[in-house]
Amino acid sequence: MARALRTLLLLSAAALLAGCGVNNVPTYDEQVKAAWSEVLNQYQRRTDLVPNLIATVKGYAAQEEKVLTEVTEARASVGRLQLPADVLSNPEAFKQFQASQQALSGALSRLLAVAEAYPDLKSNENFLALQSQLEGTENRIAIARRDHIAAVQLYNTELRTFPGRWWAGMLYPDAKVRETFTIEEQAQAVPKVGF
Repeated sequence: MARALRTLLLLSAAALLAGCGVNNVPTYDEQVKAAWSEVLNQYQRRTDLVPNLIATVKGYAAQEEKVLTEVTEARASVGRLQLPADVLSNPEAFKQFQASQQALSGALSRLLAVAEAYPDLKSNENFLALQSQLEGTENRIAIARRDHIAAVQLYNTELRTFPGRWWAGMLYPDAKVRETFTIEEQAQAVPKVGF
C-alpha cells in the first residue's frame, strides 16, 4: 500500500510540474534559437545575391565604381564576421552583427539608387530578376526578424516573471536574457519635410 501511495504521489508531482511551466524556459529557448537560425538563413540568402547583382550593374555602370566597391566591402565585412556561440546573450557581439548587416543594407540601397540613372540597366531582365529576389529577401529578413523579436520577448518575459524566474533559477541557472534587434537613433527621428 505504501508503495502504491508513493507511486501515486510521484505521478501527481510529475503531472503538477509538467503543467506549471517548468519546461517553458527550455521550450522558449529553443524557439529563440530556431528564430535566430531563420534570421541567419535570410541574411545569408541576401549575401549570396550580392555578387550577381554587382556583376549585372558593373556591366552597365562601370563609372559607379565607388558604390560597387562599398557593396563589395560591406558584403565582405559580413562574411568575415565571426559570431560567437553566445551572440544572443552578448550585447556587444549582437550589436556588431546588426551593424554589419545595416552597412550592407545601406550599400545595397545606394546601389539600387544608382541603377535608377541607367535606363538600360533598369530594363535588363537579369537586373530585374535580381532586384525582385533582393526585395523578396528583404521582406523575408523583416519577417524573420519580427519572429525572432517575438520569440526573444516570450523567452525574456519567462525569465523575468513568476514562476519562470524561479524555475530558471533552480533548474536552468545558465539561462540568460537574449538580445533582440533595435533601430538606430537616426531612424527614430521624425523626418523633416521641406517644400
